[in-house]
Amino acid sequence: MKCLKYVALAFALFLCYENSIAQKPSRFQANIQKFKQLDSINPPANSPILLIGSSSFTNWKDVQSYFPEYTIINRGFGGSQFPDLIRHADDVIYPYKPKQIIIYCGDNDLMTKNATPQNVFDNFKTLYNGIRSKLGKKVNITFISIKPSPRRRHLIPRVVETNALIKSFLKKDKNAGYVDVYNKMLAADGEPIKTIFLKDSLHMNASGYDIWQKEIKPALLK
Repeated sequence: MKCLKYVALAFALFLCYENSIAQKPSRFQANIQKFKQLDSINPPANSPILLIGSSSFTNWKDVQSYFPEYTIINRGFGGSQFPDLIRHADDVIYPYKPKQIIIYCGDNDLMTKNATPQNVFDNFKTLYNGIRSKLGKKVNITFISIKPSPRRRHLIPRVVETNALIKSFLKKDKNAGYVDVYNKMLAADGEPIKTIFLKDSLHMNASGYDIWQKEIKPALLK
């Protein structure tokens, strides 16, 4: 009998812990509120192409001008990782009912302690499966390869491995895509092209986004 009481107590404590985690405020709450405010002022179009991910999308503030014939909604928030996209999917993905979701994420994930290509890939799959479960098989899911940044040169072997895992996975889905910007951002010596980055050697300038535009456009749905 005592054993059952201990089990019940342990389970109750577990539920309390899970509930406290779920209620913990997100560090991206200000970003989410800003998106909601933008949507209330200017309601988004139906069936857009939705950009989600980290600062490489956040900083692409004029992305619509790169693709004038497409309806683009940019909901990237800087510093985010796959778990953040998963947590905020009800805010930054599902309400828009997009016809295509373009994902750029993974840079920051690989910077976390004990991160491996496999667990970053596993988090990508969790996001992917959540989208498929909520929005179905018709929505196109396209992943932009993790870029090679001079500032994070030490991550390149893990970047390459993570990209390969995601690319191989997406090959199995007819309504998914993988856009390789990684190789286009390398110089002839195999090092990242320094002139396409800002002074922080992490974020891109207009020349970097020009490369992205050329690689992404063929993958966009009409």
